[in-house]
Amino acid sequence: MCGICGVHEREDGREADAEAVRGMLAAIAHRGPDDEGLHVDGAVGLGARRLSIIDLPGGHQPIANEDGSVVVAYNGEIYNYRDLRERLLRAGHRLRSEGDTEVIVHLYEELGDDCVHELNGMFAFALWDGRRQRLLLARDRLGIKPLYYRHRDGRLLFGSEIKAIIRHPGVGAALDHDALAELLLLKYVRAPRTFFSGIAALPPGHLLISDERGVELRRWWDLSFRPDQPPPSEAEAAERLRALLTEAVRSQLVSDVPFGAFLSGGVDSSTVVALMSRELGSAVRTFAVGFSGAGEDMSELPYARLVAERYETDHHEIMLRAGDLVELAGKVVWHLDQPIADNACLANYMVAMLASEHVKMVLTGEGGDELFAGYARYAGERLAPAFERVPRPLRSLGAALSTRGLIAPRPSIALYALCQPGERRRFASWFQLMTPEARADLVMGELGQAVSRTAPESLFAEALERSDAADPINRMLYVDTKLWLADDLLARGDKMSMAASLEARVPLLDHRLVEFAATLPADLKVRHLARKYLLKQVARGLLPEPVLSRSKKGFPIPMGRWLRGAAREFCRDLLAPETIRRRGLFSPAAIERILHEHETGSAQHGAVLWALLSVELWHQAFVDQPAGVLA
Repeated sequence: MCGICGVHEREDGREADAEAVRGMLAAIAHRGPDDEGLHVDGAVGLGARRLSIIDLPGGHQPIANEDGSVVVAYNGEIYNYRDLRERLLRAGHRLRSEGDTEVIVHLYEELGDDCVHELNGMFAFALWDGRRQRLLLARDRLGIKPLYYRHRDGRLLFGSEIKAIIRHPGVGAALDHDALAELLLLKYVRAPRTFFSGIAALPPGHLLISDERGVELRRWWDLSFRPDQPPPSEAEAAERLRALLTEAVRSQLVSDVPFGAFLSGGVDSSTVVALMSRELGSAVRTFAVGFSGAGEDMSELPYARLVAERYETDHHEIMLRAGDLVELAGKVVWHLDQPIADNACLANYMVAMLASEHVKMVLTGEGGDELFAGYARYAGERLAPAFERVPRPLRSLGAALSTRGLIAPRPSIALYALCQPGERRRFASWFQLMTPEARADLVMGELGQAVSRTAPESLFAEALERSDAADPINRMLYVDTKLWLADDLLARGDKMSMAASLEARVPLLDHRLVEFAATLPADLKVRHLARKYLLKQVARGLLPEPVLSRSKKGFPIPMGRWLRGAAREFCRDLLAPETIRRRGLFSPAAIERILHEHETGSAQHGAVLWALLSVELWHQAFVDQPAGVLA
């Protein structure tokens, strides 16, 4: 596990600046505190920071082939590297190390760009082919590991984090207003767009090729929902799922350092811990997070403890309080690179810091909801055909009523979404941070123009056109896997774990398991209104019944209570009218109305306020500070 960065000078005669790449590496030292490496070859400079997990003495990066003509800087883990290594040795390649990085170099020699299809794992890498004067950037299928780039004035810069790119001389940080407009709708920004004007995210399952012909983006993987023919019986599907889950966990236990697991008490992480316990035959180190003071009743620790007790894990917990939000919010946003209006970021950061005191690697349960339909919106889609038969005027009335604060937040989102016309608008509305009307009332100036360009129904249009899924639930799962999972959950998970110099692996996103789940009929994911049907059937013999039957919460930080109570002054200070006017993005009157409604309890704006706070903290960290240096 590492952080990578580098430069390709594409104009004739211009050479890579080694000191500039060293500066980029310094910005991501937290991703790899164990080692640093640099390779400069004329126009290209590759840098790597290393967090040593496998082959501790022999995994220095960047790594080259025998004659030095192919060099790679790599971030991730390849779980089938031992099989690939044996295959390469039999083919006559000479490998000096015992780890997975060198495998990529020699596999590229064998297969060229198609080498990525052989890799089972999470990865982002930069590979320089000196003979062809060609740079290849690659990102794994699901986007577990991040990679960003900037191509301008004949220079391609790249890095595992955006802060590495803006550390390069001559690169500044400026807001992309269209990205902020998306954030206010979806809670996250879709790749390839980022919060930084001129800097893009390499989308999951994509390659970027930079050579004499230019810069080309190419998709190398996509997810098909075409069902198997004939479809498996429920018993056959359950047996296949059980085998794939077991193999995914087993393959990701390879490590030369101590490891453990995040344990939220939900079905996904609990199933991973159960399978780890069976594979290892010893106590798994588990790490969980809860809340003290306001919000203690929202804690999921009782469920995590049930699983820890059943499997006699070496269990550790950390308690969050409002003061942690005040103290750490700026650091969290800096590590994220760009705002994600998901207040679970703080919990992820804190539990990662706890785990890093004991281990260097953890397994997590991320991905189960997007494979097996764990969110309420999937069950809600079962009701969509009935709502479509409701006359349009009544649906418009229902949508209007849902925004009046008369209904609890989650039911109001469901009512608003189901009352929207058309699949695209409905899907986007399940995610919404704010309604389009509330968003338009909030923004001003150039951001107002960006908001007018960002129609909700356009956000998922490209993904829905590309999907081969027929059932509405599977179509939503495709969108979630390609966007929400990569650009919110996995981005959050990577940045928060790497902030603590901790590797986080996601066995539920083994691509074989993902591809199998996609072929399953929607009825094995949502049975009537019960979500994760098949996964829970498989987990039934592994987990305590209360864990299986509980409702999903998903790290429900009591953000709203904190911002109404102990963190109220912190919130007011960051969103002070003079600050809002200086930024020129939001209406001070609208901000004051949101604050007043939240503080008086007439509306619940915790998520919106966290987004607004994150935007201000982002400006302070990256726009106000030189080159995004954390103060």
